[in-house]
Amino acid sequence: MEKTLGELARFVGGRLSGDPSIIVKGVANIASAGSCDITFAVEPHVEKAKKCNAAAVILSNEIKNFPLPAIFVKNPREVFIKLIKIFTPPLKIKKEISKQAFIGTNVVIGKNTAIMPFAVVDDNAVIEDNVVLYPHVYIGQYAQIGSDSILYSNVTVREFCEIGKNVILHSSAVIGSDGFGFVTENGIHEKVPQVGNVVVEDNVEIGAHTAVDRAAMGSTYIRKGTKIDNLVHIGHSCDIGENTLIVAQTGISGSTRVGHNVTFGGQNGIVGHIDIGANSIFAARSGVINNVPKGSFYAGFPARPHQEWLRIIAASSHTPEILKEIKKIKRQLENK
Repeated sequence: MEKTLGELARFVGGRLSGDPSIIVKGVANIASAGSCDITFAVEPHVEKAKKCNAAAVILSNEIKNFPLPAIFVKNPREVFIKLIKIFTPPLKIKKEISKQAFIGTNVVIGKNTAIMPFAVVDDNAVIEDNVVLYPHVYIGQYAQIGSDSILYSNVTVREFCEIGKNVILHSSAVIGSDGFGFVTENGIHEKVPQVGNVVVEDNVEIGAHTAVDRAAMGSTYIRKGTKIDNLVHIGHSCDIGENTLIVAQTGISGSTRVGHNVTFGGQNGIVGHIDIGANSIFAARSGVINNVPKGSFYAGFPARPHQEWLRIIAASSHTPEILKEIKKIKRQLENK
């Protein structure tokens, strides 16, 4: 694939600075871009981009006096995504059911669907149009997979769970594992039957080795537009709001309700049975143990408002000096 810089500028509706005949053959990040690649830069990386080897750089309209050929646009990240799609053609997948796949009884399979070798679709499952099931995917009994969804190798969607449209489940994700529910009597842990399901709504993406537990009764919900990273655990009966972002190694305990547009940084830990307000942000390694009002920015353990946490961290850095002063005062008092 080759495009001139002028062609790309017209395609993205940007303002070109530089020779429009420059040939672009690919996309790359700032560090690895070569003389035939186009890259993008936003602050604080614009200075680094000035010294890169790229053929051209996608920049914000606000940038002035850039020394390299560039295309100036309103949103460089959004435009760069479009260019990635141009220079990275989609994989060719045969839309057929492999003879080496196992299809149970009373299964409904839509049009233009790919089911690859060693995938298993159990009895009474529903697979809608344009779905892709990679090798070793397991779809449980009565489960439903919405149209245009992609399930990569070793994904498990257990019985009665519902996957919406245009959902991406990455390798080894488990949807509908049993919730962690036990009753302890005389030191013996007896399992509480987990008879609910998981409902994953449209346009959700769930990362590799992430588990979403089924509800004990009713449903665990992952609402539309939510994006979940690798190695995340969502406990039973949670309700994760629309367009939420959950970064790797976060654990959300059971029956927690999360509003829309919430962002969880990496390694967050959230206690169960609490409500987290919409449009909240949690810094990495936050430990959330109480209800959180909407629009909050929390950090630390236990999680608290970010500015308060910063003051605590700043104060704690003076602890050795304070201890020395206390010891000095103590000696002075003892010598009186």
